[in-house]
Amino acid sequence: MEKLRDNLWIWGHHAGAHHEEIVAKEWKIPGENKMGPVEGAQYLGIPNCCRVVFNGSPVPPFDEETAKLAWFKKVIWSAIGDTSSKRNNGGLDDLDEVIRQAEKFSNVSGCVLDDLFQPETRDARVSPERMQEMVDKLHSLPRPQELWIVFYAALLDIDYSKYLAIPDAVSFWSWTSEDLANAEKNLEKIISLSPGKKHYAGCYLYNYGDCRELTDDEMKFQLDLYLGMWHARKIDGIIVCSNNLVDTGIKAPEIFRNWQIEHGDETR
Repeated sequence: MEKLRDNLWIWGHHAGAHHEEIVAKEWKIPGENKMGPVEGAQYLGIPNCCRVVFNGSPVPPFDEETAKLAWFKKVIWSAIGDTSSKRNNGGLDDLDEVIRQAEKFSNVSGCVLDDLFQPETRDARVSPERMQEMVDKLHSLPRPQELWIVFYAALLDIDYSKYLAIPDAVSFWSWTSEDLANAEKNLEKIISLSPGKKHYAGCYLYNYGDCRELTDDEMKFQLDLYLGMWHARKIDGIIVCSNNLVDTGIKAPEIFRNWQIEHGDETR
């Protein structure tokens, strides 16, 4: 038997990342964020972390940052950061640094490719051949590691089957309110397109696509959907984005926290 809580992950960026100038005017997130990944996860009751480079930060070496994540049971580091992390463009990645972290820190269990597909062109930032090299290298380590990718609802109209066949896990994200309304259908589709993989539902605490707070009904809808799909073994867990919203004064983090307290000990 496994508990739901043990399959919860926080999408971790450095404190203040989502209020930085590069995104502040677009996303319009209120308040101020001082909570890092550990503080945000502790408040929400989440034991695992996807620690992801945002706007190029942090830069290797990651040792100091990984040491801060000792509280987490499992840590997945990004080998490719978000789309504003320009150092990961042109086929460049941080895989070797993530592997070094896994060799040094026992709770590091793999890496994730964030924004694998460019939002404007929808072209991949990494070739399938490089992705296969990544998987082979990760799997061959004395303590084998996993490769995860990020996939958005807006990408479902393109055939990415050669990419979906490679990683160990696919995390699926609904960027807009329209995407969220179709989340069940879209999740079923991505699961069918990537058989045999682990699947994680991305749970936003803010509507980044429409640049507004999520309504209470939207939060309840996605949490009820993901809980049901987890119990049905259609998904392997839930990734919550992110610590950068927990202390901003919006309602969604508190809704999630209360939901986790109510359902976190449920098993399957």
